[in-house]
Amino acid sequence: MSDAVQRADFDRYMVPVFAPLDMIFVRGQGSRLWDQQGRDYIDFGAGVAVTALGHAHPAQVSALTEQAGKLWHVSNYYTNEPALRLAKKLCDATFAERVFFCNSGAEANEAALKLARKRAVNLHGPEKIDIVSFNGSFHGRTFFTVSVGGQAKYSSGMGPNPAGIIHVDLHDEAAVRRVVGRNTCAIIVEPVVGESGVVPVQPEFLRLLRELASEHDAALIFDEVQSGNGRTGALYAYMNSGVVPDIMTTAKGIGGGFPIGVMLTTAAFADAHFTPGVHGSTFGGNPLACAVAEAVFDVIRTPAVLEGVRRKAAHAARRLREIGREHGCFAEVRESGLWLGCELSDAYKGRAGAFMQASAAHGVLHIVAGPDVVRLATSLVISDEELDEGLDRLARACAAMRPA
Repeated sequence: MSDAVQRADFDRYMVPVFAPLDMIFVRGQGSRLWDQQGRDYIDFGAGVAVTALGHAHPAQVSALTEQAGKLWHVSNYYTNEPALRLAKKLCDATFAERVFFCNSGAEANEAALKLARKRAVNLHGPEKIDIVSFNGSFHGRTFFTVSVGGQAKYSSGMGPNPAGIIHVDLHDEAAVRRVVGRNTCAIIVEPVVGESGVVPVQPEFLRLLRELASEHDAALIFDEVQSGNGRTGALYAYMNSGVVPDIMTTAKGIGGGFPIGVMLTTAAFADAHFTPGVHGSTFGGNPLACAVAEAVFDVIRTPAVLEGVRRKAAHAARRLREIGREHGCFAEVRESGLWLGCELSDAYKGRAGAFMQASAAHGVLHIVAGPDVVRLATSLVISDEELDEGLDRLARACAAMRPA
């Protein structure tokens, strides 16, 4: 039997919840990927904002191989050195005093929402379960988190959603004031809303959410699964706003490609309400994931990397606006660090997927945020040369998309 695989094998064997492009990647280095045919691509998607240090970064490779020779898994009946080191570094660098490790952003948000409800019910009774979220948001794919996320298309057709979830429009002050009340246990928000097109939330709106959460003794949860870990040019996006949440979740970039999720909170929120047995994760906090994440975190939080993100982001945004003007394809370019949303002009509405295909044909990979936004999320340490080469390739793809 041959071990060779091809794209058709995906359709033959895999559950069809994804529709990947035709290429199969076999190698990555820095911000480049190579497919089975040896074609190279500049990676402007970073595995959906995951490969924060690019591919095969020496710090990650060293951490993984060293830890693999020591200890892989012990379960949460015990603890381990990499988990404790990473937890201390996260607490030292943020508002947090307590950390919970899991395997994904969805699991981190699941833990945050459960903690918020558990605390509210313990302190105020069984009616205090309402969760306020925002239309267009995305918080994961578990049934709880996909119901809390503000996109009904992801939760419809699977029976009744969990009770007590309320959605309002982002930046609608009147609506938020109307729905947050004595039965609210949590307000959850992405400081930068990714799936709706890389939309930064206005700091004054975040301040309003902080005030309302405090007034009604509800948890303010910041979902920083994508916006965290240096993506916006700050270590975490909340640091740009001056607003401190009670609970923060993160994942994606902190593992650099190794699955890990993190919920961070205060001792006051965690200690009396998430006691042994209330929540858990078999693989959460395993030594391999935590060793890799510690290495990634140590690189990301350096001033040189964070300043580099801000500098490269400004350059990329400027060039993308020039490309948009030259080819008439982008009506607006939104920049939150090396996380950019290019809103398609009216002539190209609904064609973000086609742009993704055209870009891949020209040797650059990016992602989308719905049908109308081309989304870019490069490595945080992409070289200036690779950044410009990728933008040149994207410009050629935009030219190819112009009507004849």
